[in-house]
Parts: sequence; structure tokens; C-alpha cells
Amino acid sequence: MLASIVLFILAGITLIVTYRRFIRKPNLPHDELRSESRRKEADKPGDNKKSKDDFWRWLFQSPSERRRDYYRNEYLKSDAWKRKRYVVLKRDNWRCVYCGAKATQVHHRRYAKWNIGKEPIEWLVSVCKPCHDKIHS
Repeated sequence: MLASIVLFILAGITLIVTYRRFIRKPNLPHDELRSESRRKEADKPGDNKKSKDDFWRWLFQSPSERRRDYYRNEYLKSDAWKRKRYVVLKRDNWRCVYCGAKATQVHHRRYAKWNIGKEPIEWLVSVCKPCHDKIHS
């Protein structure tokens, strides 16, 4: 009985710590260093509600949904992806590997399931938009 109560309390503390890290409340010590103008921007009404909704969505998402969201919303916009994309397009001479037209996109033949962004260059190919649409339809 006592062990289950302790586990329940620890789970609650973990949830609170995770929640505070996700929300990044403006009154935490690490936020004291922010400039006055940024502090005012962060304290606008409505901003905190959005981050609370994001936290609860994140908490109840499956791991595969989290990986997919990270991949689509963060990794594909990163500098690391832009460099890798450029290397692949240059390797294929900016030509679609399927039809020979000018390549504008990079297609993953495989995905690194657990190590997003660690896929080898050999798994990526240059493709034009029509061929990429055909592949995904």
C-alpha cells in the first residue's frame, strides 16, 4: 500500500516537472535573464493556453506520432536537413533518378525509425515533383 502511494506521488512530481519544462513559465529562475521586452511578449494573454494545449497533446501522443511530428515540423526545416538535401541533389546532378527531369525534391527510400536525421545518404534520391507525387500515391 505504501509503495503504491509513493509511486503515485513520484508519478505526479514527474508530470509536474515535465509540464513546467514544456510550458517554460516566465517566473522560473532561468527566465530572469530575459530582456524586459521579451518578458512582456511572453506574458501576453493567450500564449500560455496554446502551450498548455500543446503539452497535453504531446503527453497523450503515441511515440510514433511524436517522431512523425518532430520529423515533419522540426527536422525537415533544420539546417542539417538542408545540407543533406543539397548533397543528395548535387550527387544526382540535380536530375530526377526516375525520369531525368530537373529534380526539386529529395525522396527517402527508407527512414531511420529511431534516429531521425541519421539516415545515410544512400537512402535518399533526387526526384522531380511529378515522380515524387507518383511514388506517394
